[in-house]
Amino acid sequence: MLEFKNVTKKFKNKEILKNISFSVNKGEFVVLIGPSGCGKTTTLKMINKLIAPSSGSIFLNGRDISKEDTIELRRNMGYVIQQTGLFPHLTVGENIGLIPKLEKWSEGKITERTLDLLELVGMEPKPYIDRYPCELSGGQQQRIGVARAFATNPDIILMDEPFSALDPITRDQLQDELFNLQQELKKTIVFVTHDMDEALKLADRICIMKDGDVIQFDTPEKILKKPANEFVEEFIGKNRIWRQPEYIKAKDIMISEPIKTTKERTLVQAIEIMKSNKVDSLLITNRENKLEGIVTLKDIRKNESGSVKIDSIMEREVRAVKLNESLIDILNIMNELHIGYIPVIDDNSTLSGLITKSSLLSVLSNQYINQEVDV
Repeated sequence: MLEFKNVTKKFKNKEILKNISFSVNKGEFVVLIGPSGCGKTTTLKMINKLIAPSSGSIFLNGRDISKEDTIELRRNMGYVIQQTGLFPHLTVGENIGLIPKLEKWSEGKITERTLDLLELVGMEPKPYIDRYPCELSGGQQQRIGVARAFATNPDIILMDEPFSALDPITRDQLQDELFNLQQELKKTIVFVTHDMDEALKLADRICIMKDGDVIQFDTPEKILKKPANEFVEEFIGKNRIWRQPEYIKAKDIMISEPIKTTKERTLVQAIEIMKSNKVDSLLITNRENKLEGIVTLKDIRKNESGSVKIDSIMEREVRAVKLNESLIDILNIMNELHIGYIPVIDDNSTLSGLITKSSLLSVLSNQYINQEVDV
């Protein structure tokens, strides 16, 4: 969809971008982030030719944008900035319909599109369509800016810190609405921010920049789990992943070698295995390591005969989770079912690990200790 190839930008003797290369897929939400002066806004403005590269090439849908008509290129892109960029002498309806009008859409089509877009951004058309920007709150103005960016159904939307001037509550609301809009319309969005929380909340992938270089370009989960270097780790905040529990998966917190046995063992043997491993339950697997059930010390004590096989008393209906299920989902399941353990299996039902309340407490305690040491 969008590709930067060896792009460099120099202002006088200063190199703002240093031979950067990356690509954005169709329908992807990509966030550019980094400290002030890192080159993120310069990168964004190159996409619609507000700034030209000193060297290198930028391709949109396989075509070099330097060879495209600038006006036509920009009309096929939505652009939202921090100050909204609304024309104060035009009404809400006229602001949204400006580009369609320049594209010579019929009045009926423009009106229909404007009404649809106002609904999409959560504003009732009748009370707002004839108002002027000065009669709107900051959040409402930004909603109109977003609606205008989507007006001609462009291939790509560029957003330069569009919510940074808003109060936290309005900002959260607009972030949610933009995310939902993206899920519905599947537009390609390139979004600049200096706020890591905003990036994690919105992005499919995040491009972290520093001093004109791309330091790491990856999914939020991978950036949180495997920061490319110390700068990225410091920039996102050490241990930030623990503030984003949806990115913590079962495979990250499970006991990777749970105590297990086969259903052919006797209860006496099961007790001995538990004693030697200091546990009060055993996972039951077959020879292919497929999970078949669980037996607890409490189950065993209900039976007088130690020669009875585990097969006759084990619990076969065991709730398990997959390797990539999130910590939030796991805690919800354990709370809902009132259980203190949950096995982890792969896509073939092969036992991969075990999560218990004790192991969770241990992981969280170690995390707390690490944070104290960092401080």
